[in-house]
Amino acid sequence: MGYVTRPLRVHGAAEGENAFGVYVHWPFCAAKCPYCDFNSHVRHQPVDQARFAEAFAQEMRTIRQRTGPRVVTSIFLGGGTPSLMQPATVERLLDEIAANWSVAEGVEITLEANPSSVEAERFRGYRAAGVNRVSLGVQALNDRDLKRLGRLHNVEEALRAIGLAREIFPRLSFDLIYARPDQSIAEWRAELEQAIALAADHLSLYQLTIEEGTPFYNLWKAGKLVTPDGDHAAALYKETQNVTGSHGLPAYEISNHAAPGAESRHNLVYWRYGEYVGIGPGAHGRFVENGVRTVTMTERHPETWLEKAERQGHGVVDEEYLTGEQEGDEFLMMGLRLTEGIDLARYRRLTGHDIDHGRLESLIGQRLIEPMGGARIRATPDGALLLDAVVADLAA
Repeated sequence: MGYVTRPLRVHGAAEGENAFGVYVHWPFCAAKCPYCDFNSHVRHQPVDQARFAEAFAQEMRTIRQRTGPRVVTSIFLGGGTPSLMQPATVERLLDEIAANWSVAEGVEITLEANPSSVEAERFRGYRAAGVNRVSLGVQALNDRDLKRLGRLHNVEEALRAIGLAREIFPRLSFDLIYARPDQSIAEWRAELEQAIALAADHLSLYQLTIEEGTPFYNLWKAGKLVTPDGDHAAALYKETQNVTGSHGLPAYEISNHAAPGAESRHNLVYWRYGEYVGIGPGAHGRFVENGVRTVTMTERHPETWLEKAERQGHGVVDEEYLTGEQEGDEFLMMGLRLTEGIDLARYRRLTGHDIDHGRLESLIGQRLIEPMGGARIRATPDGALLLDAVVADLAA
C-alpha cells in the first residue's frame, strides 16, 4: 500500500550539523522558463519513469556504501518538475531511501510541484506514498506576470493548486518571484499580503536574478528586459521583510519566511552545514567520508546520467575533498544566510582557527554583523544585502 504503511526504522530527528538529508533531482519539465538556469530539460516523448527510478535506486545503493548507516531527517524531491512523476515513481524512490538508510520519526518529505501539473488524484497519490510537505512554484499572483515569466499556469490554476495542497498535505509552501519588470512596491505589498493569506505557514520569496545563458539574460543584454535598479530592488526586499514580519512569517533565511516551527527542515540541513546526498542528474551531495567532507557532482544530462548509473551504479562525474578552510568558507556563506546566525566555535572546529578579530570588529562597527551573545554572530539586515562581500571579508 505504500511507503507510510510499513513500519520504519524509527529514530529521533537530528538537527543542525547532525542532520542528514537526501535530495533527489527529477530533471524534466513541461517547458523551460526563460529565467531558469536549473538543470531542467524538456522531453517531447514520454520519459521511461520505471527505468529512471531503477537508476535512482542503483545510485542510492552505491552512495549508501560511501556514507555508511545514517539517519535521514529530511527528503526533498526537487527539479525540474517532480510533480510530473507518477505517484508510483515517488513511492519507489521513497521505498529505496528507506531500504538504504534509517528514516527518522516524523521525517520531512517535500515534493516540488508546478500548479500546471497538479491533479487532485495525483496529489492524493503522493500523500499516500509518504509525501507530507509540498512546495508549489507559483511565482506570481497575476496573469500578466505569469505570462512574462513563461509559466504554464494562470492565477486560477495556482489558487486551485494551493487549495488542494492545503487540503491534502500537512504542510505547504509556495514560491514567489519579486523585483519583476515594472513592479511597484504597492503592487508587491498587495500580492504579498494575498500570498500570506493563502500560504498558512511558509513562503519562499526570491528576487528575480538574470542568469547568464538564459533567454532573460539575452533580452536583458539587448535592452529588451528592464529590471528594477539596485535601490528599488533593495526597497522591495525591505518591504518583503516588513510585511512578512508583521504577519507572523518572519525571515528565517534571506529568501525564506515561516511561522515559528514551520521552517523547511531540509533547507536547514544546507544552511546549518549538515550532510546530505544528492541523487539524480546534476545533483550535488556533501557528506563526511573517512573524516573528510566530500562533494559529489553527477552528470547533468539526464540520458547520459541514466546510462552511467545503469553501467556503473552511479552518475558521479566529479568529486572534491574539502580542506578545513574550504569548509569554513562554506559554513560562513550558508550559515550567515540564517537569522539564527552561526556559532563561531564551530567555525574554529572546522578550520582550526578563529575568525580574524579585527575584521569581525570592523564589520560589527559597520553594522553589517551583530553579536548575538555567547559565541554567535549573524548578518544584520544591511549585511544580508551585501552578504557575498561580508563573507569574503570574514574569510580573508
